[in-house]
Amino acid sequence: MLVEADNAVVRGLTRPQRDRGRLTATTAAPPPSPSLRFLVVATCHRMGSGSMVKFALCEVLQFAGLCVPLFIVMQRFAVIVAKVKTSTQPPGDGSTAYWLIVASSIAYITSTALLVWVPLKYMVFMKKKFLIGRKKWRPVTLVYVILSTLPCFAFLIASSEVQINNNMKYDMFTEIPVSLVLFSLICIDVVERIRHCRLTGQANNTGRDADIPSNILTHVEPLTPVTPITPSVPGPAVPRQGGPTVMQTGTNHLNDRSQNGGAARPETNGTVPRIQSNGGRPFGMPELNSRSASTATYSMSPYAYTGPLRFLCASDARADEFVDSFVFWMDTVEMVRAAGHPLVYYSGWVFPIYIFSYLSCLRVVVMPHSPLLSSLGVALQDLPFFFVRAGLIALFGFVTPILYLMKNLLVCLAFVYFNFMTKLRVFNTERMFL
Repeated sequence: MLVEADNAVVRGLTRPQRDRGRLTATTAAPPPSPSLRFLVVATCHRMGSGSMVKFALCEVLQFAGLCVPLFIVMQRFAVIVAKVKTSTQPPGDGSTAYWLIVASSIAYITSTALLVWVPLKYMVFMKKKFLIGRKKWRPVTLVYVILSTLPCFAFLIASSEVQINNNMKYDMFTEIPVSLVLFSLICIDVVERIRHCRLTGQANNTGRDADIPSNILTHVEPLTPVTPITPSVPGPAVPRQGGPTVMQTGTNHLNDRSQNGGAARPETNGTVPRIQSNGGRPFGMPELNSRSASTATYSMSPYAYTGPLRFLCASDARADEFVDSFVFWMDTVEMVRAAGHPLVYYSGWVFPIYIFSYLSCLRVVVMPHSPLLSSLGVALQDLPFFFVRAGLIALFGFVTPILYLMKNLLVCLAFVYFNFMTKLRVFNTERMFL
């Protein structure tokens, strides 16, 4: 019955309609071959497996950075407590104290991993808006600094105080604060910087803009033509054209302004508008209009080298992130290293060193290349480090290099001068001659 209905429908159609139906049926795309289907599935599987390997590697490194430093520091603290127990009169049970502290460290690591670390990772992976919506801070690094770096610094201070109060010099944690605690923090920072980047293949300028933030201009958009503004000063009238015109460059602007009787007024950055100058902005309005008149959107490399030695100028944004991360922590590393000096470690100066070093570690919570890093670096690192280093050099001699002391001083002075004092009329030469 259904067949008869279909035949009736076909008979009701006109000949062109039936021919069109045959043409569509005969020209339909054939099903993909098994070899092509296998190739597509294998490619998708390879891409998925590579992403999973990178994800698993990043998570394992971060979890190891969370657990290993804390466990080793607490184990060394347990050894010191056991030595103190056995050296007292009458001798106490050092083995019980040792295993209590070790068991407490294992319980702390397990509870923080299950109750805080794993739920946070799940929410970040699911892209919860209250965690990564604004993309101005890094919740993973904040939790790491609170759960791992803070307890490590606290036990380092406690180890020093226990040895001072019991008149013993057993362990100074020579390399653990720098080579383990801070190195784990650097690894967490590096992983957070590059985990969203592709680890295979070469990076180009477009990929750099998309994956890693940078302060180098590599993408230029065209600008609409701008109509020149005629200054309202007495003088001969200049006829204006009806439509909008593009701003011209060169001597025409000087002639127009001289005819109108107006003088060139410097802008806030010290350059004269419509006049090209090397000391002005990198790309002014005339340059952008002239360069983008025939080009819609293009990428521009800041440096371009050709020749047989161009391989010496090789640069990749992903490798630069490793360099930036280590340079970011050099001052903190030197401050923590100074705490391992015997004269400093067995004194009360361990408190301010580790406290201000921990405050310096809080800068890692802010996203890299954020405008907040400049003020946070001065407030949390350079200013307190300057006074701490000055006190260390005055009391213990050159336990820390003068270079870092001068660095802290010059950074603070430059920040205050260029951000605040240049706004005053005394230091603003632009306003003095207006």
